[in-house]
Amino acid sequence: MSSIRRMSPTDLLSLNLTNLDPLTENYDLGFYLNYLMRWPSLFSSVQDRQEGIVGYIMGKLEEQPATMRHSEHYTPWHGHITVLTVAPAWRRLGHASRLTERLEQGSDINDAWFVDLYVRAGNKVAVGMYKGMGYSVFRRVVNYYSDDPTGFSDSGEDAFDMRKPCSRDKKLQHIRETGENFLVDPIDVS
Repeated sequence: MSSIRRMSPTDLLSLNLTNLDPLTENYDLGFYLNYLMRWPSLFSSVQDRQEGIVGYIMGKLEEQPATMRHSEHYTPWHGHITVLTVAPAWRRLGHASRLTERLEQGSDINDAWFVDLYVRAGNKVAVGMYKGMGYSVFRRVVNYYSDDPTGFSDSGEDAFDMRKPCSRDKKLQHIRETGENFLVDPIDVS
């Protein structure tokens, strides 16, 4: 039996089961604490009574500075999924969907236009999972990741910037069809 709850500072010491996945980005403790203090409602975990934390999502609310408003790459107020991970033995049980829904609700409550995330273009399983949850590719960020876990490339790996509209975006202004073909550089999304 598992349950979803908000993360606490002591939970950060129990992420090993989930963070050992080679496709999960790992950060230092200060980074996790910063998110926990600034966006506590967007940092949740799936807990099992016996195993402890078996998955978590970490997100934030953000927008680019007003000086960027006239740029074609400007992103308005939105929720962002920084990390979503579930331990291998706990996958395909709906935990990722439940965690994502919780973050989407938190973004909606805060009047966000959309929720976005970056995923390795080569991670077909994750891309398919996000598409199944209603996300679509908005753009391809060329060489976003500085490493290529497959070992086939020295230049890094592209990322898909995937988005799902929140209730505020009734006209779907921040969603794009065929986003896989819309190429941008990493500097355009920083």
